Amino acid sequence: MSELNKPAVVILSDKALDLGRHIALAIGGELHGARARVASADRLFDDVKAHLAWLFAEGRPIVAVMASGAVIRLLAPLLADKQAEPPVLCVSEDGASVVPLLGGHHGANDLARTIAAALDVHAAVTTAGDLRFGVALDDPPAGYVLANPENAKVVMAELVAGAKARLVISSSPRGEGGTIAPGEGVALDKAGPSAPSSGPSDHLLPAGAKGSPPLAAWLLSSRIPFAYDGSVTLTVTDRPKTAGPLELVYHPKTLVLGIGCERHASTDEAIALAEKALADGELARESLAAVVSVDVKADEAAVHAVAAHFKVPARFFDAATLEAETPRLKNPSDIVFAEVGCHGVAEGAALAAVGPTGELVVEKIKSKGATAAIARAPVIVDPETVGRARGKLFVVGIGPGADQWRSPEVSAMVSASTDLVGYSLYLDLLGPLAEGKARHDFDLGKEEARVVRAMELAGEGRTVALVCSGDAGIYAMATLVFELFDKGGISDGARRIEVQVSPGISALQAAAARIGAPLGHDFCTISLSDLLTPWEHIQRRVTAAGEGDFVIAFYNPVSMKRRTQLAWAREKLLEYRPADTPVILATNLGRPGEHVRTVPLGTLNIDDVDMLTVVVVGSSESRTVTTGDGRTWVYTPRGYSGKADTGMMKAGA
Repeated sequence: MSELNKPAVVILSDKALDLGRHIALAIGGELHGARARVASADRLFDDVKAHLAWLFAEGRPIVAVMASGAVIRLLAPLLADKQAEPPVLCVSEDGASVVPLLGGHHGANDLARTIAAALDVHAAVTTAGDLRFGVALDDPPAGYVLANPENAKVVMAELVAGAKARLVISSSPRGEGGTIAPGEGVALDKAGPSAPSSGPSDHLLPAGAKGSPPLAAWLLSSRIPFAYDGSVTLTVTDRPKTAGPLELVYHPKTLVLGIGCERHASTDEAIALAEKALADGELARESLAAVVSVDVKADEAAVHAVAAHFKVPARFFDAATLEAETPRLKNPSDIVFAEVGCHGVAEGAALAAVGPTGELVVEKIKSKGATAAIARAPVIVDPETVGRARGKLFVVGIGPGADQWRSPEVSAMVSASTDLVGYSLYLDLLGPLAEGKARHDFDLGKEEARVVRAMELAGEGRTVALVCSGDAGIYAMATLVFELFDKGGISDGARRIEVQVSPGISALQAAAARIGAPLGHDFCTISLSDLLTPWEHIQRRVTAAGEGDFVIAFYNPVSMKRRTQLAWAREKLLEYRPADTPVILATNLGRPGEHVRTVPLGTLNIDDVDMLTVVVVGSSESRTVTTGDGRTWVYTPRGYSGKADTGMMKAGA
C-alpha cells in the first residue's frame, strides 16, 4: 500500500490507544496521536485541526476516533469537490459506532464495513446506492477505472427509481476473464477490435455466470436489476467510448505499453509515440496498467515521463526475460540484440508483462529515438507483479532522535520504504515507524558498507531508507551516496536507482534552539575527526574560523581514543576571543538523558565532552542573558558592538 493510500487513524488521548491500534491493524493503517495526550503513535501531531486539514489535502483516508460533529466542523471549510475528497470516517471512543462521513463511494463505506467487522459492531452506511444495491457504481473494484464519474449520480438515481440495467462487455474475443457461455440475462458485446463497423454481435451473460470478468461478477453479485432491454447501460471496454446519458463506462487495466528508446531520448517524442500507439490500436488510455522496458532503461527520463503522463507505474525486465519472448515478437531485431541482449524491447517487454496468455495488439512503431508497442492481458494486470520497479533510495535525516523533530516528509519516506539501513541506534529511534520493515543494521565505522548496502538493495528494485541522525547532508551519508555515483564501486543496477534526499534538524540547530540563539550571526561547522581529514587541514580551518570570529559548531569533538583535538582547538580560539566566551555542550539532544549546559571557553573541561555531545563555541560577540524565570540563554546579536544596521534588520530580520 502506498503512503497516500494508507489510512490515518487519528486519536486524541491514550484512552483510545488500544482501539486505534486495533483499527490500524485491521485496515493496514497508521496511528496518528495528539502529542499532548498520547504517549506513543506512528506519528504525533500538535494541532488536530491543522493535522486533519493536512491529511485531507494529501488525499489520505482518515479514520478519526472522535465525535463526528467535531470532524465535520473541522473539515467543513475544505469541502469543495466531491470527486476529489478522500474517505473520512468517525469511530466512537467506545468502538460501538462506525460512521462514514465523506467519500462513501471512494472507499469510506468499504472501510467502515471492514472496521465494523473487526470490532464486531454495525457500520452506519447511509449511502442510498449502497443500501439499495450493495455496491457503489462510482467505486469499481481494483483494476477498473470509471471513465465518466459525473454520470454516476444520475445513473444511480435512475436505478433507485426502478430502472433496470444492461451490462455490455466489449474487449478481445476471449473477454476479460475467459469464455462466457450464452444464456439469458444481460447483454454482452464480445466484438473484438477487428469487428465490422456494422455493429457488434450481442451475447447474453447469465446471472452469476462462471468465468465472468471481475467487474461483471461484482455487478451481478449486487442487487441491481438487470434486463436485456434495460434503460441504464454499464459498459466494460478497453476502447475509447463516448458514454450515453444513462451509461457508465468502465475501463479494465488490461493493457501494457512497452517502450524502447535511445539514451537521453526526447520525452516529448516518447510521449507522442505512446499516444500514437494507443490511437492506432483504438485503445483507451485509462486501460493502461503499466509502462514497461528493459532494465538498462530504468533511469531513462523518457520512459518515466511516459509513465507519469499516463499516471501508471514504470516497470522493468532484464534482457534474458525479454529474449525469452523472441518467438512471439512481430519485429525482432538483431541490432537491438547486439545493443541490449534481446531481440526486442518494446514488444518483448509488453509481452513479458501480460504473460503467456496475453497478446500483442499494437506491433512496434518507431519514431526517431523511440519505439512503442502494446499488449493486452486476458485478466487485470497488477503492476506490482510485473518485472520490477526502478529502485528508490531515500536518504533521510531523522534529526536528533525525538519524534517531534522528525519532519513529516522523512516520516512519509520511512513509511513508504521496504528496507531500512542505518546505525542500529538510529533505526531504534524510529520506534513504530520501523515495524514491518526489513532492517539492515550496521555498527559505527561501517559507513561506506552501510551506503553500498542501501544502494545495492535499491538496485534490486526495493524502496530503501538510508537513515541518518541530524541532517543527512551534514557529516552524514548523503555525501557518500553521490561519491559512489561519481567514483564507482557499485553495481550497474545500483547506478540506475532514483535518489531523494530529505533534510533533518541538525545537531547544531537543536543545540542552538535549546539554549537560545547562538547562531544569530555568521557561523561555521568543523569536524574534529581526523579519520578522513588530515589533522593539519583541521588546524587550518579552526585557525581561520578563529580569525574570522565565527561561531563554531564542533562535530565529533572527541572519541574513545582521540582526546587532544578539542583541547588544541580551545587553546587556539582563546587567542582570538575572550576566556568568558560562552560554550554550549549539548548531549543526547531530544533523547533520554538530554543535557544542555553552558561553560566559559577558558574553563572548558574536555572530560565533560563525549561522542554524543555537540560543542558550540560562541564568537567574541556572543552573550548570555538570564530571563525572569531564572533561565540563562545564549545569543549572538546581528549587529556588532550594538551598532545594528536598521535597514538590514528591516530587510532580513
